[in-house]
Amino acid sequence: MTENGSSPTSRRALLLAAGSVGVAALTAACSGPAATRGAAGQPSAAASPGGSTPACVLAVKAGAGPYYLDLDRVRSDITEGREGVPFRLDLTVVRVSAGCRPVTDAAIDIWHADASGAYSTGGATFLRGTQVTDGAGRGTFRTIVPGWYAGLAPHIHFKVRPDRRTETTSQFFFPEDVLVQVYARPPYTRRRAPAHPNARDSRYRAAGAAMTLALVPDGVGYRATYTVGID
Repeated sequence: MTENGSSPTSRRALLLAAGSVGVAALTAACSGPAATRGAAGQPSAAASPGGSTPACVLAVKAGAGPYYLDLDRVRSDITEGREGVPFRLDLTVVRVSAGCRPVTDAAIDIWHADASGAYSTGGATFLRGTQVTDGAGRGTFRTIVPGWYAGLAPHIHFKVRPDRRTETTSQFFFPEDVLVQVYARPPYTRRRAPAHPNARDSRYRAAGAAMTLALVPDGVGYRATYTVGID
């Protein structure tokens, strides 16, 4: 399947790596140098257990692509029985212009391909869902690691809608070493995986440093935490 080059529809967003720090540390990070980044240009969440402060990183604008559906299916588990390596994504939304305070009742939509690289279309709704942030600005999704398709780096699309008038749209990528390990497991082995699933994608080369999730093992799967700051 292909993903066409739709024009960017997102506002300029600021994404903060959450790590294990609290909102106070995120507020301090917002006032610090925006150019500071963690290892390999990624947000410094991976280093946060050692006490480092997460870095503020400007997100690259990204369109919603041709597969976005405004379903408003509020649910945490979006797998609908789709096979794949389990993946838990914990997101927190904060408003940068208000001192990085958590945004309550913001809708977060995510959608992505299944292990075979296919998106749900028509009446299907697998691997799509919405969470409404709680009082701490948090929402959690339980899904699978997406497969690859069309020469693009595997990714998860997301859209944050704090109200009816504004939205922030972008996408997350995955560390290539983790993808190689995942794609050596079924059901991904039903197809021959690319040797370098990220390197083929110019969008990943341009934005991957800022938009790649820091995955950690979680049972038989993985887990990642990210804080999305909006204007």
